[in-house]
Amino acid sequence: MTTTPTDHTDLTDHTDLADPYAPSPRSLRVLAGCGFLLLAACFVATVVAVLRDAIEGDGAGEAFITAGFWSLGLGALAGVAALIAPRKGLVIAQYVLAIMAPVLALMD
Repeated sequence: MTTTPTDHTDLTDHTDLADPYAPSPRSLRVLAGCGFLLLAACFVATVVAVLRDAIEGDGAGEAFITAGFWSLGLGALAGVAALIAPRKGLVIAQYVLAIMAPVLALMD
């Protein structure tokens, strides 16, 4: 004798694919806006690192300094894109690029 389950839930039904734990678009936009504050702070830290290197180092800007400033620019671009079309990956990219800028400048 074969028994059938009492609830007729089809496990292959994919009508609700949205992640219930995903952040809302509004919260992603707020995080992207706060990311611009982080970008500003990282810009100041990058400029300080570059000026310290110019005074104490050889006085020439190397590739890591250029990469640090490019990282800030790309982080700002990712932030604007996250404000327009809120995506979790764009916000993460904005924060990672912001943090990378002073680190890259210090590596020079």
